[in-house]
Amino acid sequence: MLGRIRGSAIYIAALSLLHCLAWAAEDLQAQRSYAVELPVGFPKPRIPADNPLSIEKIALGRFLFYDVRLSGNLSQSCASCHQQARAFTDGRPRAVGSTGEIHPRSAMSLTNVAYATALGWANPLLDSLERQALVPMFNERPVELGLSGKEEELVDRLRADLRYQRMFAEAFRGQSDPFTLGNIVKAIASFERTLISGNSAYDRYVQGLDDNALSEEAFFGGRLFFSERLECFHCHGGFNFTASVTHEGNPFDETSFQNNGLYNIDGRGAYPPDNTGLFEITRIPSDMGRFKAPTLRNLSYTAPYMHDGSIATLEEVIDHYAAGGRRIHSGPYAGDGSKNPYKSNFIRGFVITEEEKQQVLAFLQSLDDPEFVTNPRLSDPFQLWGCVSDCNYDFVVTVDELVRAVNIALGESSLAVCLSADPSGDGDPTIEEILQGIHALLAGC
Repeated sequence: MLGRIRGSAIYIAALSLLHCLAWAAEDLQAQRSYAVELPVGFPKPRIPADNPLSIEKIALGRFLFYDVRLSGNLSQSCASCHQQARAFTDGRPRAVGSTGEIHPRSAMSLTNVAYATALGWANPLLDSLERQALVPMFNERPVELGLSGKEEELVDRLRADLRYQRMFAEAFRGQSDPFTLGNIVKAIASFERTLISGNSAYDRYVQGLDDNALSEEAFFGGRLFFSERLECFHCHGGFNFTASVTHEGNPFDETSFQNNGLYNIDGRGAYPPDNTGLFEITRIPSDMGRFKAPTLRNLSYTAPYMHDGSIATLEEVIDHYAAGGRRIHSGPYAGDGSKNPYKSNFIRGFVITEEEKQQVLAFLQSLDDPEFVTNPRLSDPFQLWGCVSDCNYDFVVTVDELVRAVNIALGESSLAVCLSADPSGDGDPTIEEILQGIHALLAGC
């Protein structure tokens, strides 16, 4: 693996270092399993038996998630509609596909998606991340990533990449040809299961980690949120602030689809024809306008709100629920949503003072997790990390991390244990790259 560098004094010195450090070679097999790092109080997510987590699959999935080669015209990746800085949404009222087609719905946040019982806004049948990944890849109505009919082209694109040649082989060890569509979605799903957020001010307070984490305003806002007067917690309760949760030990999984009175076009409960909610699947009249109640975590990052992005701010969201539904006075969607016959019984309306409204807002903002939207382990791996061989992204290179880089070069460890050891992206740390790591160890990043 190190054969591309020939006979210089630097090469000889570095090679001596490699041999000195080779005693620390890690067992490649021992690197493969992975336990999700969970916040205090979080249950273990369910992991499919046919797709156990490994650091190799997670690292591969992270690259695939951010790779524009997963779109037909090389213009978009999964991350185009699920941006980390926006809690893995895109900031648009409605998503836009790789061909420019505007979708009827917004891109849903992937915060804690490992716990979701159903994926998407209104499809109870889409219940695994592996199956869900196929929808944006191959959907034609609307076009998202636009890969329909280009399955072989996709695989060929990835197979030609030197880094992927190593990463696929290490993630799916023992397979004669690991470049399959099934493995692609398994890797993406593995990465998505690491998108865990649970370090908000609210979390630190309720877990007893910081008694001062919640402001007085947010504390009183929480009391209002969990009150029968506002009814918020019925659809947005539990550790993930949604009624649609699955995890190990959960006796019964349920997905909460609710009509929250956004529309009532004909006075008989109609919603816009391209956005009828659960009705589109079931054709049951009472399912008209029923959509999944999403998590409320990281709300400050995920505006605009609702399934179609039709409410711009959290203040307007509170006004909507206080009114018991939305009244649209003119235009094609005019109607009084508060009188929608299929509206949830929990959407009854309430009186709230301006002070109380600000308290509820403060509570909702306390669910934000700044660490989640800036965590480098979840960021775009194609963006070069500024510190070679800084395996844990803390801007400090240690001897242990340099040993990892050496072992990757020697083929004793998988590339996934230290992605920053390979800044050139060819899947093979070179002598020059290891020397860069040594420099970072000695002189700092």
